[in-house]
Amino acid sequence: MAFHWQTFRTRALTALVFVAVMAVGLLWNRWAFLALFTIVHFGGWFEYLKLRKLFPQHAAHTTVSDIAGGLLYLTLPFVLLCDMRCNFSGMINESGALFEGADNERQGMILTLQLIISIWINDTMAYIVGSLIGKTPFSKISPKKTWEGTIGGALLAVVAMTFIGHAMGLRYMPAACIAAIAAVAGTIGDLFESKLKRTAGVKDSGSFMPGHGGFLDRFDSLLFAAPCVWLFVALAY
Repeated sequence: MAFHWQTFRTRALTALVFVAVMAVGLLWNRWAFLALFTIVHFGGWFEYLKLRKLFPQHAAHTTVSDIAGGLLYLTLPFVLLCDMRCNFSGMINESGALFEGADNERQGMILTLQLIISIWINDTMAYIVGSLIGKTPFSKISPKKTWEGTIGGALLAVVAMTFIGHAMGLRYMPAACIAAIAAVAGTIGDLFESKLKRTAGVKDSGSFMPGHGGFLDRFDSLLFAAPCVWLFVALAY
């Protein structure tokens, strides 16, 4: 996969705006977080239903299976993500095995940041590593992905987020575990959304972000990673 500077620049500029908006929602307060992800949630629903209607032999109207699938694919992950951000603070880590010196009020925010930044680093590094040295196709569902990029992105995300997570207040081991779970589950989420798009016969789920596509294109990894990280924290700590 050749490295295209123009494509990378477009993606990078769009990502800067995206990061600024996300930072407000993630760092300001829980109400800003809920407002941000409410918009993302309904934007994702719009794109999901649009994709489903493009499926071969799909009914012209929304079906019960569409709604059930959307609730499982979209609503459940965002509910768990919001629960992690708003309700995990002060309710976990009684043994001190998860956090090290983090205020109770910040714990939910730290977990959410650890999850989302891990996904961002994994996606970015997988793209860069795959563009520079990728040769082995990873999956027919997503031909541009390579094993080199996928493995390189995951390893770099785990290494980076182990130290970044510790700097935010997490202990090293849970910080590394969350990053690894986010990288693996996020990659599966990306492949799942690619399968939806291939079945619908489209390249992107939408076009609200130049170089990145639509809501589902940007948050597909989070839809799979959020429930996995929520489950890990809830069961392990």
